[in-house]
Amino acid sequence: MSIKDLRERIETEKANLSQMLLNHAISPIEDTSKIRKAKKDIARMMTILGEQERNAKAE
Repeated sequence: MSIKDLRERIETEKANLSQMLLNHAISPIEDTSKIRKAKKDIARMMTILGEQERNAKAE
């Protein structure tokens, strides 16, 4: 996945997480592990993005 695609995916996932948190505040969702999973997925993608950016600078 290119750096640009990864940034777009991160922004999309952050928007989804925000919407999920808003929905949870209004009406609690049954499976709260989805929120934790979404946060971890975003963190993983940000780690990969950082690695790719560092590799791009090194080249």
